[in-house]
Amino acid sequence: QVQLVESGGGLVQAGDSLRLSCAASGRTFSSYHMGWFRQAPGKEREFVAAISWSGSNTDYTDSVKGRFTISRDNANKMVYLQMNSLKPEDTAVYYCAGCRSVSWSVPDVYNYWGQGTQVTVSS
Repeated sequence: QVQLVESGGGLVQAGDSLRLSCAASGRTFSSYHMGWFRQAPGKEREFVAAISWSGSNTDYTDSVKGRFTISRDNANKMVYLQMNSLKPEDTAVYYCAGCRSVSWSVPDVYNYWGQGTQVTVSS
C-alpha cells in the first residue's frame, strides 16, 4: 500500500516557477514508477511526466519538455516536479501517482493516486 500527498501548488504569473512535491508512505514506494498528471476544468486527465523506480529513466509530454523536470528521492520517499517558465495553459490540478507498468503515460495503469494540488498560472 502506498499513500501519496501532493503539495507546492499555488497561484503564479506566467514565466514563474513552482516545485511540486509528492510525499509517499508505505514500504514499497521505491519499487514503483512515479508519474505526474494534470487535469484542467472540463478536460481529461493528462500525462505530464514519469520517472522509473530507480530514477534512471524519465519521460515527459511534449508540451512540458525543456520546462519541467521530474525527480525522486527514494530514501525520503519523495517525488518532485520542478516547473519553470510556466504558462497559463499549465493551469490544472496536478496529481502524483504510482504504478508498476512501463506504460506510464496511461492513467489506468496507476495503482495509487494523491488528492491533487492546484496550480494556477495567470497571464
